[in-house]
Amino acid sequence: MDGIYAKKMQKVYLVRHPADKKVYAMKVMGKEHIRRRNEVKHIMAERNVLIRNIEHPFLVSLHYSFQTKDKLYFVLDYLNGGELFFHLQKDRHFSESRSKFYAAEIACALGYLHDNNIIYRDLKPENLLLDRSGYVILTDFGLCKEGMKSNDTTETFCGTPEYLAPEILLKRPYDRTVDWWCLGSVLFEMLVGLVSFSFLKHIYRQDITYEYLLNIF
Repeated sequence: MDGIYAKKMQKVYLVRHPADKKVYAMKVMGKEHIRRRNEVKHIMAERNVLIRNIEHPFLVSLHYSFQTKDKLYFVLDYLNGGELFFHLQKDRHFSESRSKFYAAEIACALGYLHDNNIIYRDLKPENLLLDRSGYVILTDFGLCKEGMKSNDTTETFCGTPEYLAPEILLKRPYDRTVDWWCLGSVLFEMLVGLVSFSFLKHIYRQDITYEYLLNIF
C-alpha cells in the first residue's frame, strides 16, 4: 500500500485487491478530525452520492466502503493522470481544442448529475482528475446536494470563491445552473491560464474599489 495523496483531513493510498489484483485508490479519513472540523455533513453528502452507484465515464466510482472505530474508508477508481490543476500549472494554459475536449467531458458529467437531481457546487481544477487515457473525471462530491429538481433552489453558501456564481456570492437563492457558471470559469482558466475572477480576493480584502473595477472593463 503506497501513499499517493495527503491533506489534513484525509490520506489516499494506492491499494491492490488481493483476489482480482485490481488497483484502486483508497481514501482514509479520521473520524475525530472530521468532527472537529464540522465536516460530517460533507462526508455524508459524498458518501450518499457515491453509494447510489452512479455510473458515468466521467464520474469517479466507489467500489467499496467500510469503517473502523476511528476511520472511514472509500475505495475508488485509481486515476493516475494527475489533477487538471497540476497540468495547468505545468503547461500554463491549454490549446482551444484541448480545452473544448475537457469542457465537453465535464459538461456530460454535470448534465448526468443534474439528470439525477444532484447539484455539484464545487467545480474547480483541483477536483478534476485525468485517467490513464487522458479523459477528465469529476471527483469529490462533498458539497453536492441531492433532490435538486430543475426548478428547485437552495441558499447554502459553499464552494470555492473564485469559481462561485454571482447569486451564491450575493447570498441569494440559486439552482442547478450555478454549475454551468463554474464550468465557464474553469474553461476560461484552461484557455487563458488565469482564474477568471482572481480580483475577488482583493475585493474581500478591500484592496480595490468598485470605481476601479468599472474602469477595467
